[in-house]
This record gives sequence, C-alpha cells and structure tokens, in this order.
Amino acid sequence: MDTERFKGRVALVTGGSRGIGRAVVERLAAEGAAVAVNYRIRSGEAEDIVQRLQSEGCQVFAVQADVAVRSEVDAMVRRVRDELGTIDILVNNAGVLVTGDLLNYDAEAFEHMWRVNVNGVLHATAAAAPGMIEKKWGRVVNLSSIAAVGTAFSGTTLYAATKGAVQILTKRFAYELGPSGITVNAVLPGFTLTDMVSEGHTEEEMQQSIEAVARKSLLGRAGEPGDIASVVAFLASEDSRFMTAQFLAVDGGRTDFLTHC
Repeated sequence: MDTERFKGRVALVTGGSRGIGRAVVERLAAEGAAVAVNYRIRSGEAEDIVQRLQSEGCQVFAVQADVAVRSEVDAMVRRVRDELGTIDILVNNAGVLVTGDLLNYDAEAFEHMWRVNVNGVLHATAAAAPGMIEKKWGRVVNLSSIAAVGTAFSGTTLYAATKGAVQILTKRFAYELGPSGITVNAVLPGFTLTDMVSEGHTEEEMQQSIEAVARKSLLGRAGEPGDIASVVAFLASEDSRFMTAQFLAVDGGRTDFLTHC
C-alpha cells in the first residue's frame, strides 16, 4: 500500500461511519488523504473511527449532514473546505436499503430511499464540483449496486431503481465535468457484509443469505467492505486518470443476472 498516494488530497466520504464507507475512509486515510467522515445520526461510530485514525497520525474529522437535504450538504462542504481545504475526492457512499417489490412496497419508505440514494448523490456532487472545477482536477466515485444491472435477488426492485438512477447520473456528471479534468465513475458492489444488509435479519437468516450468495459467486464468497474500498481507492487515484463514465462491478463474479448485455 502506498502511504503517500493521496498526500495533499482532501476527500469527503458520505456515510463514512460504518460499512463500506468506513472501509473507504480507512483506505484513503492510510494512503495519505485528509478525510472528512460524513454521518447523519451515528456520531459515536464516526467519532470512534476519527479518534482511532488520528491516533495513527491521519488527518481526519467527522462532519454531520443529511445528504438528502441540500442546505445541509452545502454547509458540510463549506465546513470541509474550512477545516481541510477544497475537496479533491468525493465518494458518494451514503445510502439506505428498503426492501419492496411491485405489489408490496411502502411508498413513503421508497421516497425516503430515493432522497438519500439519488438526491444525496446529486446534492453532494453539485456542492463539491465548483471547487474541483476551479482546480481543474477531481475524482467523484459513486456507490451504485449490481442490483442496478439486473441481479435476481428478491426484495430489491425499488432499491435497484435508485441505484440505476445513480448510474445515469454518473454518466451525465462525467459528461458535464470531464472538460474540467474531473472523472466520475461508479462502483457496483455485490452482496457485501455490512450492517446495512444485516439490519432486520436474524443470524440464521444472514447465514442463509451468505451461503446463497456464495453459491452464485465465481469466487465462492460474499464481499467484504475492504474489497470495495480498494476499488474506490483505485478510481480516486491517478491510476484511473483516463477512466470516466465507467461502472466497475465488484461482486466476486455473480452469475444470477436476469439478462445479459
């Protein structure tokens, strides 16, 4: 691991207090970035990672904001700029998973999921982009999902719709921001062992899900947050400087797609 790959860079990771976001924070900080850890309500978890990374000599701080609310996002970006400097790397990781299918869904819950998963990406990118444009350099990495490209996994229809929207935004933002030297790409995680996927499930149910996913994976296992963080770090680095508007699936080679193209 190159401990100075991101030296001099400022990163904002939304939803950075746990799961994939937490792993991304750890990876970017370990490689030299100054990192703002966004959270909405989990202040304790955010401060925990901040204190640990600071004790290791990393430059990190926690910042509260609900990405679904544009005014809060604008205030967060201003605070990051005041504390660390202009944002170079934006990782749009904050998201929620609400299960539901065509004939069985909660409209209010879906609207909330849309505001977080889709509007949150729009708000954060719009707020961070002017600083990147001024510097003529920037990296935006959006967290989508393989659900958006048609995995056969019950209960994820509406979640897939929000992540499909993230992929369209990825392409359009890449089109708009490319002339300013800013790349915009998306990572599509498969089933990853995080708090979000385990919430509301018993240990037995989780084990059954893990085993089912492992059977559908060419690598024979579910993903871990670090698996996703390593790809995010690649897209945030100079190593990906000629890549934009791309989607990278990080799913262990899942085979259960509804169709192929």
